[in-house]
Amino acid sequence: MATFKVTGGRRLNGEIIPQGAKNEALQILSAVLLTDKEVTISKIPAIRDVLKLIELLGDLGVKVSRVNEDTYRFKADDINLEFLNSNEFKVKGAGLRGSIMIIGPLLARFGKGYIPSPGGDKIGRRRLDTHFIGFMKLGAKFEYVNDDQFYKVSTDGGRLKGAYMLLDEASVTGTANILMAASLAIGTTTIYNAACEPYLQQLCKMLNRMGAKISGIGSNLLTIEGVESLNGTDHTLLPDMIEIGSFIGLAAMTESEITIKNCSIPDLGVIPDTFKRLCIKLEFRGDDIFVPAQDHYEIESFIDGSILTIADAPWPGFTPDLISIILVTATQARGNVLIHQKMFESRLFFVDNLIDMGAKIILCDPHRASIMGLDKKMPLKGITMSSPDIRAGVAMLIAAMSAKGTSTIRNIEQIDRGYQFIDKRLNDIGAEIVRLD
Repeated sequence: MATFKVTGGRRLNGEIIPQGAKNEALQILSAVLLTDKEVTISKIPAIRDVLKLIELLGDLGVKVSRVNEDTYRFKADDINLEFLNSNEFKVKGAGLRGSIMIIGPLLARFGKGYIPSPGGDKIGRRRLDTHFIGFMKLGAKFEYVNDDQFYKVSTDGGRLKGAYMLLDEASVTGTANILMAASLAIGTTTIYNAACEPYLQQLCKMLNRMGAKISGIGSNLLTIEGVESLNGTDHTLLPDMIEIGSFIGLAAMTESEITIKNCSIPDLGVIPDTFKRLCIKLEFRGDDIFVPAQDHYEIESFIDGSILTIADAPWPGFTPDLISIILVTATQARGNVLIHQKMFESRLFFVDNLIDMGAKIILCDPHRASIMGLDKKMPLKGITMSSPDIRAGVAMLIAAMSAKGTSTIRNIEQIDRGYQFIDKRLNDIGAEIVRLD
């Protein structure tokens, strides 16, 4: 199990470029299964979850070639569906949350899709009902093999048929999966209460370039007119908004001066404004975000004087993947804030580590934490801790980099799943992070 040894108290200075978006990559990569034509994807991040999905696509028979450091070419013209029945597929599929995204394309193009119960972060219940209810509305038959924890959908040789559906939740992956399946269905599909994140908009735009007919992009009402087949295309991923938010929090916590390059600012939604509510200074310079060094930052109150609450919500609300980051950033602000993580009931349990480091946090229940900012009068102290998931792991890394003394973070494989070469990239601008295998 790999470990980070982090020397805290170092101020960073310089430029950092965010990686391509992890959550977009998992959808876009799965979409290559919808066509037998060549698809080229750029800005692919070299992170565990994405590289595992590329490997899984190769095992399915997709021809994969690497064009350069972050660009790959895919051609799914000879898919081996028998691989879905293999023990190797069960093991690899179960080890990757993003494997769920291949079902929609496989079902649409080949009439069947199998997946073992997928892995991923242990942050609470992450049910898959939305995906399979959507597939069934399109005419697929669903089977769950309890002994093997294996999900199966099929069309018995026919094509899916368009339908109206109201999703029970605005699931990003559920919307993407159903959208990909509907793109090759007969007739028109209407998805209401659809997710509308920028990454989902990117998927829609890519599919339309491939010949799909999707309208309502950017709204919660999508209309898909099914087509017979799709062509190839080129696609470039957006920068990862979660990395951008992480770097903003890191700069504030460590009193560092950082320029985050090529941020695609219009696609960040409320993320910059949410950090500004902690009075973190941000300057937009073209498409870059400059974060100046700050000795102090103070949490705002609501207009009526009541304590600020920061909660996650479906887009265009604040993304749940940055709740851990905004929480740790608030520990060194001046003032109080209530963090409300609505979506996952286990995501806040990592705060025990922050409390051990000296943070003043009351975990009210699995979904809410009250933070009393230390105003940097009492620096956090270095400890030994273990990363339970991707975002908590980076929150711990930010805490460790701002702390007095040395911290050890175990199970950093979790961090590697979502942040490429994070130790090297931060060391390049002044951090002191040593990776120990």
